[in-house]
Amino acid sequence: MKTASWDFVSAHAEMFGVQRICRAMEVSRSGHYRWNAGAQARAERQEAEDALVAGIREIHAEHRGNYGALRVHAELRGFGDTVNRKRVARLMRKQGVIGRHLRKRKRTTVPDRLVPPVPDLVQRDFTAGTLDEKWCGNITYVQVGAVWHYLACVIDIRSRRVLGWSMAPHMRAGLVVDALQAAVAARGGNVAGVIFHADRGS
Repeated sequence: MKTASWDFVSAHAEMFGVQRICRAMEVSRSGHYRWNAGAQARAERQEAEDALVAGIREIHAEHRGNYGALRVHAELRGFGDTVNRKRVARLMRKQGVIGRHLRKRKRTTVPDRLVPPVPDLVQRDFTAGTLDEKWCGNITYVQVGAVWHYLACVIDIRSRRVLGWSMAPHMRAGLVVDALQAAVAARGGNVAGVIFHADRGS
């Protein structure tokens, strides 16, 4: 508010006089004069800040928007600029310059260490001579709107065809059971002798 007041006094001082305006606005003349005395220093600071923002934008654009405050600051230091890292972060927030953040990966393989491992019946041989000899399955995750969902699939190793799938916002056993039931239904219910291989996921 004081800044706007001093700007108003300066803009109308020639027409009405500093004393009269200050009295009408109930602000001190000494404050106005101190504000005017620091005008050049403020202008120089603003000019330096504008130059720094231009440098930040240039580095950000050069690296396709990937760099955040830490990397932008490191680049500036590499060019000999001794600017403070927190100042770089503040200016980037103020100007809406945001680096890309890698999403935290969701773990879909969380083995239970207390359960003995299931025998590997395929022995790392992911080939099959006929259909319905070997199936494999896995869980991944996809973003649906603003929500993460888990996707379980069952694939025939011979044809690479997705036989069954299931999607849910959780990673409980039912997710995989539903995918397996869909695969069994796709094969008419007769899946005797099929080997189903999966990692030691949750």
